[in-house]
This record gives sequence, C-alpha cells and structure tokens, in this order.
Amino acid sequence: MDKIGFNLNKINTQQFAIIEDSYSSEKDDFTIETNLGFGVDSKNAAIISLVKIQFEQENIPFLIIEVSCEFDISPEFWKEFDNEDNVRMPKGFMAHLAMITVGTTRGVLHAKTENTKFNEFILPTLNVTEMITEDGEFKK
Repeated sequence: MDKIGFNLNKINTQQFAIIEDSYSSEKDDFTIETNLGFGVDSKNAAIISLVKIQFEQENIPFLIIEVSCEFDISPEFWKEFDNEDNVRMPKGFMAHLAMITVGTTRGVLHAKTENTKFNEFILPTLNVTEMITEDGEFKK
C-alpha cells in the first residue's frame, strides 16, 4: 500500500496554558515533554492524532499545549484497516499523521504566544518515526 487517501477534517486546541509563576527568565535550562496519542472513530472512518507538549523548568510545566487533528480516511483504504474487532493502522501512516499534527501544534503555539515573552519557545522538529515503533491497533 503506497498512498493512503485521507483528508484533514478538523483541528482542535484541547488544552493551552501559560503558567507564568512556574517560569523564571533567570534560568536558561528548560525541558520539553512530548506525548503522542491516537484514537479512531470507526463509524466515521476517521483517525485522531493528538500531540501534547509541556515546556518545563525543574520538572514544573510553564507552557502546555495539546492539539488534535481529525483525519477522514478514504473508504477504500478504511476497509483495509477495519476488521471485526479492531482497526489496525500502519506505523508509517500514523507517523505521517503525527507529523502533520506536530506542525499544526507548532503553528497554534506561535499564534497563542504571539506578542508575549513565551513566543521565544518554539516547538523543535521531532522525529516521530522514532516515537512510533509499531502499527496501531485500536479496539472498536
């Protein structure tokens, strides 16, 4: 299966928070916690990709963003993924959808922090293929 037909149907900002009291400009060090998640809507032949990012200082979050993208899958491809008990998505396809969601999250983060001191925190590039190591299997 070379190309899978899909369409980005919806973007949702699930969570966004700036916790100013948890941030100190005196400290240069910060870490980024990254989480990926997926879900399926088998009734509508759709997959949801979710990215949650936390910028932290000393393990305390000061900037949190969580964005999901909903993708409609073409019916002819959905049939290949869908079986009686579950939906199985190829890891390469999941990584592709996650990459789109990461890029979308980067844009939402920029827009939400524009004209604030937190606009300097840019989501770096992520190698999602290293994060998604196996095909996704989702119970219906």
